Amino acid sequence: MAKISENYEVVYIIDPAQGEEAIAATVEKFKALTEQHGCTAVEVEEWGKRRLAYAIDYKTEGYYVLMSFTSDPAFPKELDRILGITEGVLRSMIVRKGE
Repeated sequence: MAKISENYEVVYIIDPAQGEEAIAATVEKFKALTEQHGCTAVEVEEWGKRRLAYAIDYKTEGYYVLMSFTSDPAFPKELDRILGITEGVLRSMIVRKGE
């Protein structure tokens, strides 16, 4: 059976109150996580601190990160779970490219 790979993008917003070091560590954590799961073409684009469209937990700014990768369809579900329980991640959304 052939292993099916899909292209995905994930945007996640980190609480900027954590400070630069914690933000950098979080970005690196998710990049390393995707690489450990055999994902290829991992690209991270940091959009930086931006104003949120609406307040999340009384916060009006967030540090935006876009990450693109190619993986099997099972990994994004696990990534979504980990993003959801990681302290300092305000919101995240994973989409399959080409839809």
